[in-house]
Amino acid sequence: MDVEQSQRAHRSHMIPISDRLSRLPYWFLVAFLLAVVLLWGIASSGDYRVIFNALRKGVWTTIYVSLIAYTLATSLGLFLSLLRVYQSRLTQEVSSFYVEIIRGIPMLVLLYYIAFVGAPALVNALNWLGRPLIDAGVMAEINVRQVDFTVRAILALTIGYSAFIAEIFRAGITSIGEEQTEAAQTEGATYWQTMRFIILPQAVRNVLPALGNEFIAMLKDSALVSVLGVQDITLLGKVYSASTFKFFETYNIVAFLYLVMTVGLALLVRSLEKRLEL
Repeated sequence: MDVEQSQRAHRSHMIPISDRLSRLPYWFLVAFLLAVVLLWGIASSGDYRVIFNALRKGVWTTIYVSLIAYTLATSLGLFLSLLRVYQSRLTQEVSSFYVEIIRGIPMLVLLYYIAFVGAPALVNALNWLGRPLIDAGVMAEINVRQVDFTVRAILALTIGYSAFIAEIFRAGITSIGEEQTEAAQTEGATYWQTMRFIILPQAVRNVLPALGNEFIAMLKDSALVSVLGVQDITLLGKVYSASTFKFFETYNIVAFLYLVMTVGLALLVRSLEKRLEL
């Protein structure tokens, strides 16, 4: 495998300069130039600097909401995919029901539903389960107002994207030939040993680019959490522009910040795809 990779790398160095120039991503060069111009505008304009500083807190909120929700959604999605490929009709039906129902609900509707229906229902369920401890004075009763809207937004993004990620993992698992499973079981490996040590490592490698694209999509959809009052870039931009009437400058910065994050992630995903092809 190392020899093959070295040969491919050697052939890539032999590509003529004219061919390399023809493969340059000119769209990225144009975007980079626009970013430089906008950065120069931010650095030289007092208004842009003030707006950027006002939105800086929202950048960190957007990033950590996306990271936490994506980590949880990936874990839940992997679990759902394992249930869906497991040789049990019950687990397949339960997983299929969850995936198909959740994928059919728009993310904005899901955000509202989880925030104003799901979270109160969850609090009531926890209070009901912990009623003996509450009556004994061991535990205090939970109030739905104690559940921060940021937590509700993360929960909604987790539930929404776990259904799509589950399908990605399922496609990766089913792409591995059944002969590998049969060979492992012939050697005495159990179903879960085969899945853990043989199938999943290959499946995850195959779907890593798709998982990266899902993270980019979640980063963009995290703008929807502003409807719940979460102070991300979008909400802070809306508040600032409404108070100063500088809509053009404010939304230039908002769009620029999202583009920097999403384009940067897209380039990382493409780099990862090229590495996996070697």
